Amino acid sequence: MNIETRTRTAMSQVAPISRQIWDAKYRLKAEDGTPVDATVEDSWQRVARALAAAEADPSHWEAPFYAALQDFRFLPAGRIQSGAGTGRKVTLFNCFVMGDIADDLGSIFENLREAALTMQQGGGIGQDFSTLRPKGAPVRSVGADASGPLSFMDVWDAMCRTIMSAGARRGAMMATMRCDHPDIEDFIAAKRQPGRLRNFNLSVLATDRFMDAVAADADWPLVFGGRTYKVLRARALFDAITRATYDYAEPGVIFIDRINARNNLAYCETIHATNPCGEQPLPPYGACLLGSINLARLVRDAFTPHAAIDATELAGLVTVAVRMMDNAIDVSGFPLEAQRQEAVAKRRIGLGITGLADALIMCGLRYGGDEAAAQAGEWARQISRAAYLASVELAQEKGAFPLYDRDAYLAGATIRELDADVRAAIAQSGIRNALVTSVAPTGTVSLLADNVSSGIEPVFALAYTRKVTQPDGSKIEEEVSDYALRRYRALHGADAPLPAHFVTAQDLTPAEHVRMQAVVQRHVDSAISKTVNVPAEIDFAAFQEVYLDAWRSGCKGCTTYRPNAITGSVLEAKPEGILPASPASAPATPDLLVRSEMLSGATYKLRWPDSEHAIYVTINDIEQGGIRRPFEIFVNSKNLEHYAWVVALTRMVSAVFRRGGEVAFVAEELKQVFDPRGGQWSNGRYVGSLVAAIGDVIERHMIATGFLQPPESVVPKAAGAPAPAALGPLCPKCNQPGLVREAGCLSCVHCGWSKCG
Repeated sequence: MNIETRTRTAMSQVAPISRQIWDAKYRLKAEDGTPVDATVEDSWQRVARALAAAEADPSHWEAPFYAALQDFRFLPAGRIQSGAGTGRKVTLFNCFVMGDIADDLGSIFENLREAALTMQQGGGIGQDFSTLRPKGAPVRSVGADASGPLSFMDVWDAMCRTIMSAGARRGAMMATMRCDHPDIEDFIAAKRQPGRLRNFNLSVLATDRFMDAVAADADWPLVFGGRTYKVLRARALFDAITRATYDYAEPGVIFIDRINARNNLAYCETIHATNPCGEQPLPPYGACLLGSINLARLVRDAFTPHAAIDATELAGLVTVAVRMMDNAIDVSGFPLEAQRQEAVAKRRIGLGITGLADALIMCGLRYGGDEAAAQAGEWARQISRAAYLASVELAQEKGAFPLYDRDAYLAGATIRELDADVRAAIAQSGIRNALVTSVAPTGTVSLLADNVSSGIEPVFALAYTRKVTQPDGSKIEEEVSDYALRRYRALHGADAPLPAHFVTAQDLTPAEHVRMQAVVQRHVDSAISKTVNVPAEIDFAAFQEVYLDAWRSGCKGCTTYRPNAITGSVLEAKPEGILPASPASAPATPDLLVRSEMLSGATYKLRWPDSEHAIYVTINDIEQGGIRRPFEIFVNSKNLEHYAWVVALTRMVSAVFRRGGEVAFVAEELKQVFDPRGGQWSNGRYVGSLVAAIGDVIERHMIATGFLQPPESVVPKAAGAPAPAALGPLCPKCNQPGLVREAGCLSCVHCGWSKCG
């Protein structure tokens, strides 16, 4: 049996998109692209063997590790699945927070170097810029004024762009700043400037004092180094934060005092930053690896009155998963020695969940409702209990984490809330892992696992259509449907009406989103990455209430997404593709078209972040058979940086236009060009490069002149359900409409591309 036949057999029971994700992201291949993993079982075996290597008797543990991975029940994070057992110099850690930046130039650029080395290995990083003096503050050693934290954030942004352009895996960055820093207002408004800091997620560190001051509408001083630079109303600053988020989805808010107060390691570390998606608040040089229990795969008797997850099966799977993740610490590489030392000293892991929404649907519960929240909280409690007990067992066998202090650890707020027998076990034997639970974004691995719902997020779309390019260049359409929907159809038929508990993210109120986050957070010792999706028409006061609700409910942070003109709408219908003119309206001709003395046309103005000057695109047309068709294109700008390739591009495109026939493909091809340095949002959609922007202009011109028909919208569909909202903007990688924001990160439902890596 050859490799491809074995692959089809192994993955025959999962959705086609899952096979594509496995092959593109997690299947081990040789340098020439030849598959090494013939089947997904080979991938599971590779990971199981690699993690078992840390055991005294690897052969004993390889089989149970494999069994945990089988059928996608336990999903280690992408770094582990793609890197473990490959023999390559990679890190298995997803999350890093970099060291504190001292307020001097040497420390700033040493931290920049360390960030670059971490991102080079694919690690997402968090960096707190609150330690840098504000703009305009005196630098006495050189007799000058400081340029401020944002100027150095621009340097980090350029570094990230450079690392990506060199061909390394995309890394994401989180920048944090305290709510009392004198430059906080500039930090909040930074992304209003088009193209600035687009490789960063931004979050404000909101203290308890600040939230209390907001409630009291009290004064709020902005202070650095003991000097008060400005005093404003706390409510005015809160308004500025939420207005910026209302307008363009950033910054997020991190309740930093709550994070530190509920940190198991509060006695030996202070946290002031998180990883890019916020589920891992970490100390300087902190690192944490991730993994998720797939609840959707554990539901028994789905869609019956007896549907449930067996607590014993869940606990057994958690026990094995904790051991696997603990071993991953020992077999992983680290970009920096300081990160390795930090990880080994505390051995924190982030075991979470995915498929929660599907599991609730399969149990007949409506995501966001009281019963669903209670059930989600109970599953989270069972996982937390089993994870802590598993880590205690590991401590009995292998020893507690090196910085374990019995009395200080047991005094922690989160530990005090555990069951009495769990606390007693920790007191007697210690614990192997200082923190054990977290809920991370799982967009790509959830697609891999037969398209289960992501993390603790609701189902985004029950079903939608995507285009798939075939080896011969042709395209076919295939439905991508949610795991729970397919299970229901298998039992009741494709045309059966869906029960009311089949809800999506767009069916929920903001309060229902927050309720689910808050109830799970009570049983998670780290944090949760979740996006509260709100409708575009939400009133600003109601929008602000989401953050106050999250604060009152005990959440450790809040990230919202409202469709808007700056970042694009995840609910807005977007083009599926270009519809070429019919043969009758645009007859082809083998002869070159002849230019007349005067042509009609139009000139379009483009703005691009990397270009100081505007770019002007002129397209001239000729009339043929009563139809205007493009004949030539010119691109002009005062900026000469792109002169050579722009001239080459316009000459080639003009040559194609003059040959006549079908030329709509020109716009389509240009629009698919992706710049690894990043693109920008334009007209409510993401444009992947300057070349893609020119292609977009060509398409709009062809539609405006009647040469092309307006493109149709792509709408998700599910049998028996009312027509839901359309999918979002075009993905910069696959150019299909389906860019959605979940768990604080943009990702593509078609190809698995993620802005966060």
